[in-house]
Amino acid sequence: MACNICKRKTVSRCLISTTLHNSRRSRLQEPSLLEVKSITLLNDLAIEKERYPPNVARNTKYNLVSFLPAVLWEQFRFFLNFYFLAVALSQLVPAWKIGYIETYVVPLCVVLAVTIIKEAVDDMGRYRRDQEANSKRYRILTPSGVNKTVPSSKIRVGDVIIVNKNQNVPADMILLRTTEESGACFIRTDQLDGETDWKLRIAVPSCQALASDESLLDLNASVSTESPHKDIHSFAGNFMMGGDGPGQHTTPLTIDNTLWTNTVVASGNAIGFVIYTGKDTRAVMNTKHPRTKVGLLDSEVDRLSKILFVCTLALSLAMIALNGFQGLWYIYLFRFVILFSSIIPISLRVNLDMAKIVYKLQIEHDKKIKGTIVRTSTIPEELGRIEYLLSDKTGTLTQNDMELKKLHIGAMSYNAETMGEISSNLRAAYAPHSSGFGGPRFAGQRDRRSTPSRVREIVQALAVCHNVTPVAEDSGAITYQASSPDEVAIVKWTESVGLTLVSRDINSLCIRNENGEIFEFDILQVFPFTSETKRMGIIVRDRATGDIIFYEKGADVVMREIVQSNDWLDEECGNMAREGLRTLVVARKGLSNERYQEFEARYNAARSNITDRTNAMNAVVKEELELDLELLGVTGVEDKLQDGVKETLETLRNAGLKIWMLTGDKIETATCIAISSKLVARNQSMHQIAKLSNVQDAKSQLNDLQQKRDCCLVIDGESIQFYLDNLKESFITTTVQLPAVVCCRCSPTQKADIARLIKQYTKKRICCIGDGGNDVSMIQQADVGVGIVGKEGIQASLAADFSVNQFSYLTRLLLWHGRNSYKRSAKLSQFVIHRGLIISVMQAVFSAMFYFAPIALFQGWLIVGYTTLYTFAPVFSLVLDLDSAEDVVLIYPELYKDLRKGRSLSYKTFFNWLWISVYQGGMIMVLSILLHENQFVNIVSISFTALILNELLMVALEIETWNLLMILSEIVTLIIYGGSMAYLPTYFDLDFILTITFFEKLVVITIASAIPLFAIKEIRKYCAPTIHARLQRRM
Repeated sequence: MACNICKRKTVSRCLISTTLHNSRRSRLQEPSLLEVKSITLLNDLAIEKERYPPNVARNTKYNLVSFLPAVLWEQFRFFLNFYFLAVALSQLVPAWKIGYIETYVVPLCVVLAVTIIKEAVDDMGRYRRDQEANSKRYRILTPSGVNKTVPSSKIRVGDVIIVNKNQNVPADMILLRTTEESGACFIRTDQLDGETDWKLRIAVPSCQALASDESLLDLNASVSTESPHKDIHSFAGNFMMGGDGPGQHTTPLTIDNTLWTNTVVASGNAIGFVIYTGKDTRAVMNTKHPRTKVGLLDSEVDRLSKILFVCTLALSLAMIALNGFQGLWYIYLFRFVILFSSIIPISLRVNLDMAKIVYKLQIEHDKKIKGTIVRTSTIPEELGRIEYLLSDKTGTLTQNDMELKKLHIGAMSYNAETMGEISSNLRAAYAPHSSGFGGPRFAGQRDRRSTPSRVREIVQALAVCHNVTPVAEDSGAITYQASSPDEVAIVKWTESVGLTLVSRDINSLCIRNENGEIFEFDILQVFPFTSETKRMGIIVRDRATGDIIFYEKGADVVMREIVQSNDWLDEECGNMAREGLRTLVVARKGLSNERYQEFEARYNAARSNITDRTNAMNAVVKEELELDLELLGVTGVEDKLQDGVKETLETLRNAGLKIWMLTGDKIETATCIAISSKLVARNQSMHQIAKLSNVQDAKSQLNDLQQKRDCCLVIDGESIQFYLDNLKESFITTTVQLPAVVCCRCSPTQKADIARLIKQYTKKRICCIGDGGNDVSMIQQADVGVGIVGKEGIQASLAADFSVNQFSYLTRLLLWHGRNSYKRSAKLSQFVIHRGLIISVMQAVFSAMFYFAPIALFQGWLIVGYTTLYTFAPVFSLVLDLDSAEDVVLIYPELYKDLRKGRSLSYKTFFNWLWISVYQGGMIMVLSILLHENQFVNIVSISFTALILNELLMVALEIETWNLLMILSEIVTLIIYGGSMAYLPTYFDLDFILTITFFEKLVVITIASAIPLFAIKEIRKYCAPTIHARLQRRM
C-alpha cells in the first residue's frame, strides 16, 4: 500500500488528501506501510513527510541555549530585581564601592538562584513528561502483515496505527476498524475536554466490513480532510474508494469517525489512519498556556516599591544638600543611594512567594473543604478582595443529578405521586388486545386514541430518542453512558415505569417491557444535540412492522415552531419552569419508505460537503423532517440544589458580594432557582427584561432599574446581546450596582463577555465559578476562577485557579482563607518594608552625625545575616498569624466587606510604618552614639544588637494569635544571634559584650525604641478596638 498526499483548494480551505492503494513493489523498497508523494517531488518520502510536523510532544518552556537568558530576562523585567542588579554592578566602580561587594551580590544571587532552580525543576518535570509521552510505543500495520512497534514520536501522517483498549491515542486519526463486530468504539475524552462520559465512535463502514485487518493493504482509497483547526467537536472529511473514476464510492466522515490525540480507547481495540500529527492535532492546538495572573496586593506592593525608590533618592539628596553639595557631590549621591538601597527590600518578593506556598498548603490540607486544589498559587490574597461572584447554575448551584418529575401529554399530567399510573397504562398498552405502536398517522387521529396508547407512545419515544448506550462493567453491572445527564435520567425513568433499554449499537437498539417482550429498531439516522440547534432527533425502523418513525425532542423555544399547532404547550412549559423544572418537548413523525429515501439522498449529498457541511445537513433536516411534527408531550426534569447552596449564597450576600447567575435555562426556570437558592433576598423585588428589540424600550428599562437599586434583575440572552451591541456602557454601569442579576439563555461567549465587561468598567475583583466546558471561557476571564469537579467533567476544574468539589466550599475559601491570605501578606509586606527602612534610617543618622560621610555602618555578614538568619524566621512566622477566630469570621460575614477596602495595605498604613521606622531607627542610632562609646566596633555591636532585639519585639507586638512555631522562631533566632557573636570578632568585641554595662545600655535603647509603640498600640486597642475585636469579645 502506498500513500499519495496532494493539495486541493475549495472555498479558501486547504484539503489534505491521503491516498491508499495497492503497491506490492514498494514493499521491497520501503518498510513503512505508506509512501507519501507530493505533486512536485514524486516518490520522495523523506522530503514529503517534512511537510507535516513530527508527532512530538513539546511542553517545555526552554531549551539548553535559551534557559538562562530567558529566565534572567523574565526576572530583570521586575523593577526590584533590576534595581538591585544595578546596585550590585555599581560596586565594580571603585569610586562607588561601599563595603564588601558580596553584601550586594549575594542577596541578589540567592533570589535569582531560587527562581532559576524553581524554573529548572519545573521545566525538567515537563521535559520528562514529554519524553515519557514521546517514548510510548504503538503498533503500526506494515505491508508485510507484521505489526511493527514504533515510539509515538516516530508516527507520521499516513501511518495506520493499532490502539489497544485503555491505551492513549497518539495522533489524530480516522477510525478504520475496531474489534467490536458492530464497528462501534467507546473512547474516554476527559484528558481532552474534561468530560467524564464516554463518547461513541464509529469505524468507516467499508473498512469495518473487510474480512481482516490485512485486507486494508489491498484498498484503493483516499481520505480528504479539512485543514487543521481547534474545534474538537467538529470534523468534515470524505473516505473515497475506487480511485477517481466513475466507480468511486464516497463515505462522508464526521466527528463520529475520529480519534483525537490524548483520548483513550475504552472498549475493544481500534485501527486508525493518522491524519494530523504534532502541533496540527486538536489537543496541541487547544493547549493554551494560561495567562500569568497578578494579584491586586502584588500591584500595591509594586507601587509601594516605587515610592520607596523615591524615598531613597530623596534621602540621598537630603544628605548631599545638608552637606552643602561639597566636593564630588554627584559621586557621593550615588554612594548614598547604594548605602540606602536596603530601603527597597530585595527579600520582599521572596517572602511573598513563599507565603503564597504556605497559603496553598493550608487550603489544600483544610479538611473542611477536602479535595480543594490550588492550581494558581500566585493569587490566594485575591480570595479576600472579591466584589462580584459570577456563577453557572446547572452543576454549580444544582447537583446536575437529574430526575424526571413531571410528564404532560396534553389531556393528562403526571407527577411524582401519580407515576404509578404511567406504569399501569403502559402495561395496558402492551397487553395482547391493545393496538400496535408505530406507523404513520393522520394528525386528527391522535385525540381519538386512548390514554394507554398515548402513554405508550411518549414513553417509547423517550426510550428510543437518545444517545444512551448500556455498558456492562467488569462486575457485570449495567451502566448507562451518554454525553448528557438529562439523557441518562430519562432512560432510567423509562426503565422505572416498565420500558428498559436493553442494548444499543450504531445500527440498532432494543427495548424490553415488563412482560419480557423485546422490541427491536433499526437506527437509520441520528441527529445529535448541539447548543446551536437545542434539540436532538433520531429516525428508526420498527423491525416488527417496518414502520419508519422520526422522533425529536428539544427545548420548547425551538420545538414550538416545529410541532403542530396546539393550545397547551406554552402554558405547560411555563408552569413546569416556575416549579424549577427543565422542560423537554417530545414529538414524532411517521415517514413512508419513499419519503425517507428522498430525505436520505439529499442528506447524504449534504454530508459529502467538506465546506459548510453542518449548515447544509441542518437545512435538509429542517426542510424534509421538521414540519408539523405530532406533539407527544412535555417532560419536566428536576435538577436538585447542591448541599449548602442556600446558606452559602445568603452568607456571601451578607458579606457584600454582588452575585450574578449565568445560565442557559429559560427565564422561568432560572427565576425559580434564584428564589429557592436564596440568591434573591426575601425583601428584594425582581425586575424582568426579555425579548428587547428597540433602543427606546431598552433605555426605558434601564431608567426603571436605576430607580430600583435593591432589586434582582432577570434578563434573557437576547436582551443581553441587544444591550451589548447598542447600549453596552449604560447597561453595565447600571447592572453592576444591583445586588443580584440572573442572566438566562446565555451562551458561553456571553458569559465571558459579561465577566470581561464587569472587570473593565468596575476595576473590581471578580470570581467566576462553573463546572462545565461551557464555563471555561468565563472562568479564564475572571480574576479568580473556581472550577467544580462535577458530572460534566473536569474541564472547568482544570482551567480554574481553584478546584473545589462543591459550591458551598466558597464560603470557607473566601471568608476564611481569603481573609487570612490577604491579612497575612499585607502584614508581612509592611514588616519586610519596615525591616529595610529602619536600618536605612540608622545609616542616615550615623552618616549625618559623622559629617555626612557615605560610610557603611553595617557591612559584610551583618547586612546579609540581618534579613536571613537574624530576622527571617520570626518575620515569616507572621504568615501563621490569625487576626480573628474562625467562628467569628464565618458567623459575621459582614467582616468581609472591610477587606475589599484594602485598608490592611494602603498608603495610610505605609506611612504609619514609615514614621515608626524613622522613630525607631533614629532612637536606636542616636542613643547608641550618645552612650559614650568611643570605639566604632562598640557602636556597631550595641546598635546592631538593639536593632535585632527591636525587630523581634516588633514581631511579637504584631502577632495576634501565638502558636508554637512562632515562639520557637523567636527563641531559636535569639540563640543563633547570640551564638554568632563569638564567631564574628570583626563586628563584636566579646570583652565589651559580656559586661553588665552593655546589657544595661542595650535594655535602655530597646525600651526607648519599642515600649512607646507598645503603649500606643494597647491604648488604641482599648479606646478604638477593631470591629472583629469587638465581635470576638462577645463570643
